[in-house]
Amino acid sequence: MSATRDPLAGAADLSTRTGDPGLHRLAAGALLISFQGTTAPDWVLRGLEDGLGGVCLFGFNVADGEQVAALSTRLNEAGRPVVSLDEEGGDVTRLAYHTGSAYPGNAALGAVDDVALTERVYRAMAADLARSGVNLDMGPVADVNTADDNPIIGTRSFGSSPGLVARHTVAAVRGLQSAGIASCVKHFPGHGATHQDSHLEIPLVDAPLDLLRERELVPFLAAIEAGAKSIMTAHVAVPELTGNLPATLSAQALTGLLRRELGYDGVVLTDALDMHAISGSVGLAEGAVRALAAGADLLCLGPLPTPEDVRSMVDHIVDAVAEGRLAAERLEEAAARVERLRDWFEASRTTVVEDDVIGLTAARRAVSLTGSAGPLVDPFVVEIDTPPTIAVGEVPWGVAPWLSEAEIVRVRPAEADAAALLGRARERSLIVVVKDAHRHPGSRALISELLAARQDAVVMEMGLPIWRPEAGAYIATYGAARANTQAAVELLSDPVAGL
Repeated sequence: MSATRDPLAGAADLSTRTGDPGLHRLAAGALLISFQGTTAPDWVLRGLEDGLGGVCLFGFNVADGEQVAALSTRLNEAGRPVVSLDEEGGDVTRLAYHTGSAYPGNAALGAVDDVALTERVYRAMAADLARSGVNLDMGPVADVNTADDNPIIGTRSFGSSPGLVARHTVAAVRGLQSAGIASCVKHFPGHGATHQDSHLEIPLVDAPLDLLRERELVPFLAAIEAGAKSIMTAHVAVPELTGNLPATLSAQALTGLLRRELGYDGVVLTDALDMHAISGSVGLAEGAVRALAAGADLLCLGPLPTPEDVRSMVDHIVDAVAEGRLAAERLEEAAARVERLRDWFEASRTTVVEDDVIGLTAARRAVSLTGSAGPLVDPFVVEIDTPPTIAVGEVPWGVAPWLSEAEIVRVRPAEADAAALLGRARERSLIVVVKDAHRHPGSRALISELLAARQDAVVMEMGLPIWRPEAGAYIATYGAARANTQAAVELLSDPVAGL
């Protein structure tokens, strides 16, 4: 089979086999597919004509805003697609994948704790999305980040307090949807208490249901009451709720808890099914059937599935209906919810007045400095390389755009020569930049070795400020986006900052 073959090309054969030509279109309509490149391949356009639900865009689909707008226009000429991407601000951005986000991210907004500011930031992000032709933002993150060593949420969360996360989740939903962009609140029933990454395995949330209701579910219930248009599932197992199944495949989680107990009737969208928690356990095609049976309406695919995989998933869904493992009525219910969402897109189109400075304003309010750096003298910057998470990807970060007078080196802790670095920093201002030092023993060891000789050094933490070493000055940015970094360098460059 050609790599560009239409995944729906077998529709005629399938309709003959099932006796229902519309069933294939219903099955295809449940998929949000992805593709490589900055233009839509023919198989995607033909698929949208034949019923595919929509697309999920990634950084590799983005060159600039004008290109994304042209891409979205072409997709809409082929059908009425859901055009979605992850635009959280902060570390996770798709529109600014090649430059870093102009918005500071949830941890910074939670640190400020001004819901009006959060709403303004998300409304500004929505304006960017609307100009690019995107109609659904896979955000905000509503996870209550209670595990310090959480490898996947961290600065993506508003914080560790259910009440704080709930009020800022509501503000984010309002900001997005007031500008005509559907929110997708994630990751239900909560990814904040995990110690594993669901891209790689099935994380465990070992919490009793009472604790889940008091902690994880508080922001989701608030979002439901605020009218969130969609909610994303998490590939996490909650033994008391889902047994050993990830929530994405659990009817107890999606139908029993989310639909019946919490009363949600919007679109339920899965996290990417090609993440290992699903693809590595039950497989893509079977995962699609089980997620639909559990109560999901749209099935998100990340960058791994091929056109052949997409066709196989559609075939498998159709076969599951023919075999009685999946009710056709469940597909019809899902399609009706997605159609209502499309109607909302069209009814909610609006023009938003741009707010070009709100991201930097928010970042400046979030950044904090303990101690004083004093005037910078021929600054020498050591940026400690931190492997990006799969959710973040290879988004650029660092102080270079705003500290042009500095000599900057980026080092891996295991390969760094502290003595050599100290030699190069002699009689110069030493600045050490790190992300989430609390999660990386090698980063902490290197910083400690540098500080043992240079107590006057500045440590700039661009993740969560959990580990705070004794330094001449300590700057917490709550994120590594462009806005966070600019705000930190402004503070650092002020000779009276922190006094």
